[in-house]
Amino acid sequence: MNRGPKKGLRPTGPSFLEKAAAAWGTLLPEWVAELARLADREGLSGAGRHIGYSASAVSTVIANKYRGDMGSVAGKVRGAVMSETVNCPVLGEIGRDRCLDWQKKPFAATSSHRVQMFKACRGGCPNARQKPDGGA
Repeated sequence: MNRGPKKGLRPTGPSFLEKAAAAWGTLLPEWVAELARLADREGLSGAGRHIGYSASAVSTVIANKYRGDMGSVAGKVRGAVMSETVNCPVLGEIGRDRCLDWQKKPFAATSSHRVQMFKACRGGCPNARQKPDGGA
């Protein structure tokens, strides 16, 4: 019985970096190239776990067919893979991916720190992707 490829073996064919170069052409952003290199090393699932997205999302980004918020994926890759940092008004210098994680969290009065972060993310922080009124 054939149960598919053996675990740990990469199928033959173009690498994810080659696929990204073919899909994006000369406009291949550096962060997509880094994501493709990560996928070559760890596979799509490993790359997805690293940035907090699914393997299919990583695949569609590499193929330049992702229909979601490409800016959010770029921020996660820049923070988690490329070590880009931002200056948070509350926490100081943090990774861009961690900043985006905080911005996604809904209001919860579970701790004063969480409330402070919620207000900072929606109160005019220059790193915020959301408008100060809470809209997207």
